[in-house]
Amino acid sequence: MKVYIVGGAVRDALLGLPVKDRDHVVVGATPEQMLEQGFRPVGRDFPVFLHPDTQEEYALARTERKSGHGYTGFVVHASPEVTLEEDLRRRDLTINAMARDADGTLIDPYGGQADLAARRFRHVSPAFAEDPVRILRVARFAARFEAFTVADETLALMRAMVAAGEVDHLVPERVWQELARGLMEMAPMRMIAVLVACGALARILPELVAGLARSEDALQRSLNCAVDRALTLEQRWALLFGADEAGAAQASERLRAPQQCRDVSVLLARLGASLAQADDAPARLAVLSACDAFRRPERFLSVLDAAACRSDLAPVDAATWRRVLAAARAVDGGAVARQAADRSAIPAAIEAARLAAIATAG
Repeated sequence: MKVYIVGGAVRDALLGLPVKDRDHVVVGATPEQMLEQGFRPVGRDFPVFLHPDTQEEYALARTERKSGHGYTGFVVHASPEVTLEEDLRRRDLTINAMARDADGTLIDPYGGQADLAARRFRHVSPAFAEDPVRILRVARFAARFEAFTVADETLALMRAMVAAGEVDHLVPERVWQELARGLMEMAPMRMIAVLVACGALARILPELVAGLARSEDALQRSLNCAVDRALTLEQRWALLFGADEAGAAQASERLRAPQQCRDVSVLLARLGASLAQADDAPARLAVLSACDAFRRPERFLSVLDAAACRSDLAPVDAATWRRVLAAARAVDGGAVARQAADRSAIPAAIEAARLAAIATAG
């Protein structure tokens, strides 16, 4: 039995980056031997175990054979006879197909170190084409590693995969997972650029294609602002759609985005222009009410901060909006209600009190 550190941990160490997670491949072992040593099985589709002390993942060396469409259509073979080189060959990119043994020796059968030096994403073998998730992973890596480019032969293979319809078999949850991770990297626009270059964007996020055609530069500026201001995932997701409320709603629903992402994207598209243009108390109260800001102030502030990064809008005065929101929420609805002549007059009285507070704050 031999144990190797593999994948991202090796890559990041060679790049001089912090190593967050360490994955291991075990060659020459059986599941029974792993259990005897106290490892806990967690793999559903193939033998993966957690170390009894470190809780790091240890996977038995394996090969895969395509048996259907999408990223789940595989037959996995794990046995003590599978070699490290065979295991590494099934991986996506050469920079992720390196290993280190116990004494630190680098095992690099597919040229990953050379591709690191060349700042190049290159697929390990034609088996790359068997898993459409790899298209999303390459795009996400492009958002993380800004200096890297996709090798011509790999981009050609990705285009062929899209043309063959492989991307159409991706499940929404996996698409969302990869897009979300890429949006939170330092160069999210590069992820989108790779998806455009291989033709995948039109399949997985068609709502974004028209907006890019109108103004790719505007989206680039918006996402750059989001990175500079460390905006959250829901805010970055919302910025993709600009004023396209229908597109934001459709994409969020289809990809089963978290509810907060759906809400912020739709509200930003619907109210972004009003946030930039409202300049009197009635208009500002209308925006606050439309955003349900009195019950959900945190969500309104999330929309507000995202609007400040929408490059297609006039400058949004976030400081004034924060004062306005605080003043309107400070109105004591109960006190106003007690002073009303009858119950039917209460809503109008509260609205009048909020308008007066907003006028003073703004």
